[in-house]
Amino acid sequence: MALKEKLMNDLKAAMKDKDKVRKNVITMVRSAIKQREVDERVELEDEQIIEIISKQVKQKKDAIEEFNKGGREDLIELTQKEIDILMEYLPRQLTEEEIDELVREAIDAVGANSKKDIGKVMSYVMPKVKGKADGKTVNKIVMQHLQ
Repeated sequence: MALKEKLMNDLKAAMKDKDKVRKNVITMVRSAIKQREVDERVELEDEQIIEIISKQVKQKKDAIEEFNKGGREDLIELTQKEIDILMEYLPRQLTEEEIDELVREAIDAVGANSKKDIGKVMSYVMPKVKGKADGKTVNKIVMQHLQ
């Protein structure tokens, strides 16, 4: 089943179940998809939809950091629920060990040996982990290897 169809079916189910948080999250995703389709005059594929969802997860994680600074536990909890719902539509996330393995492979492939080579390693790794890992996590692991 295509991701757009799954989102539509889940939206219907959330409305029937009166699950307001899930309904709002799915509506937000569908809105972002529709906006991009209208702007670019294209029909988005699942891979592009995953990009949109990944971007929204990143925004939500950034928001949680801000809510932590402000001491807004109520918003942190809600935003975490939203992230959990969004994660259901993403591919299985890579573990740090799996990312570490990819980073080692990338370092060997590009011949990286100092912090100056971080960009080369990141540009090698990121297309392989698109939608499966957070850029911050990948960057952290790359930094550990290139110290």
